[in-house]
Amino acid sequence: MNLVLTAHGTRRPAGVAMIGDLAARVSVLVDHTVHVAFVDVLGPTPSEVLAGLAVSAVSDRPAILVPAFLSRGYHVGTDLPAHVAASGHQDVTVTPALGPGREITRILAHQLVKSGWHPGDSVILAAAGTSDHRAHADLHTARKFLSTLTGPPVELAFATTGRSDVGAAVARARRSGARRVVVVSYLLAEGLFQERLRACGADVVTPPLGEHPGLARLIAGRFRDGMRLRAHSRRIARMPN
Repeated sequence: MNLVLTAHGTRRPAGVAMIGDLAARVSVLVDHTVHVAFVDVLGPTPSEVLAGLAVSAVSDRPAILVPAFLSRGYHVGTDLPAHVAASGHQDVTVTPALGPGREITRILAHQLVKSGWHPGDSVILAAAGTSDHRAHADLHTARKFLSTLTGPPVELAFATTGRSDVGAAVARARRSGARRVVVVSYLLAEGLFQERLRACGADVVTPPLGEHPGLARLIAGRFRDGMRLRAHSRRIARMPN
């Protein structure tokens, strides 16, 4: 089985290193080599990795591709299918994105507590900006899930500048009388967006999720689900009429 972890990509060396380290940790958990691909900024791209696997000595093995994205959106819904089609690989299973869900919510809650959050703090969930309606829906679902754990509703804001950017959200919380403002990073790795979160004026900013051991376990679970699905489909194909 060929396993491919696909992330967005960043020019920040620390962010690239974080994705590589995440793939290495997942490789240990699933006892398979996990290849890394990026859909933007740098390579190799998913189509390049899949094409390389298709012509390699393991070309007869199916590929499982896990999108290292925290919501659906353009990259998951449009980019990845195009990369798979362009690769020439004939047997690729693409798993769902990593969020929203209970696993991601537990990781966010742990990041909150570890970073010094206290009940009564104003909490902002900060994601990368998006214009995709599917991603917006998923981000609001993630916000609602986190709100069930923090008490007061969590606000959703974005690392990109604009009406809903995180700096404006922090300022609104201050004007509303918040004694402390905690920004929860809904980003995977270090990069420009995480730097913007740290500069937004909040009292606490949690680290990107790629540093949390629970994320490696979540990705490993996605790969295992894909492998079980492949094994099940082979069993069905071999059933006699």
